Amino acid sequence: MTILENISLKNYNTFGIDVKAKRFVNIHSIVELQKLLSKEKDLFLLSGGSNMLLTHDIEKLVVHIDIKGISIENENENSVEITVNAGENWHEFVLWCVENNYGGIENLSLIPGKVGTCPIQNIGAYGIEVKDTITKVSVVEIETGKINTFTNEECKFGYRDSIFKNDQKDKFIIVTVSFRLSKKNHVFHTSYGAIEAELTTQKIGSQMLKNISEAVISIRKSKLPDPRELGNSGSFFKNPLISSTHFEKLQLEFPTIPNFKISETVVKIPAGWLIEQAGFKGKRFGNCGVHEKQALVLVNYGNATGVEILNLAKKIQKTILEKFQIELEIEVNIIS
Repeated sequence: MTILENISLKNYNTFGIDVKAKRFVNIHSIVELQKLLSKEKDLFLLSGGSNMLLTHDIEKLVVHIDIKGISIENENENSVEITVNAGENWHEFVLWCVENNYGGIENLSLIPGKVGTCPIQNIGAYGIEVKDTITKVSVVEIETGKINTFTNEECKFGYRDSIFKNDQKDKFIIVTVSFRLSKKNHVFHTSYGAIEAELTTQKIGSQMLKNISEAVISIRKSKLPDPRELGNSGSFFKNPLISSTHFEKLQLEFPTIPNFKISETVVKIPAGWLIEQAGFKGKRFGNCGVHEKQALVLVNYGNATGVEILNLAKKIQKTILEKFQIELEIEVNIIS
């Protein structure tokens, strides 16, 4: 375990923001982490860097969690429980599950980031949320270095939310996540978004985990830029939830407004549609802009600062509030 100094974080965040870490360390095991915590408490945790916007240099010790490993804990003829270390790449884990015929997370293919961050914001896509498969999350307490475990219920999962973003924020470091996945009688989720249409386009008759995963990958690649080619953090805003009364009023003015009924009183509106209707899709503002194929994605054209991207986000929020009376909430963690 070697602590480095004045390290650029450009290659450690998917937005490609070039800020520096005053001190930086890679952690490869829980024992290394506990040893570090016995000496250091003021930390900045960094995993895949896929859900953050850095707006300044980091004075704290930047701790890059790079703990690897996958193990099967329990298994029967119907299901399997798998424990995955925090540093494993999320998409590679999904592909591993698909290849082994373990079902439940195939709709979450190609989401960037590491396994350790997936519970924090309860990642989701195409009608699936990761909370539906997580059984427990193991953490190391920063103050004591002790290992604790949160059950699914104790994680208090919500829409892009968990206890790790609220009550227990900055108190723990996630080191493993356990999942229960199906081995047979898989439940396929293909009605949300364009999955069914993509399966038809590919002329796939029977639904298999690999078919659905490949369909999701194809859809995401057609809409979302590769962070290695164009800096971004995926969906920048949450899809807002509004009252059914508010929706009915908007529908009178915008008859084609897409919507997803959550309950009798709550409706979800696609944030990308709102942003596109406000005229931002494909627009460039200096070194940053809104992606031409997916208005939910803000991009760095190469030299943008985090502050530039944040200012664009605020401009979008202000416009959406004025036009639709809807407050867009930022999904990405803003480091300011």
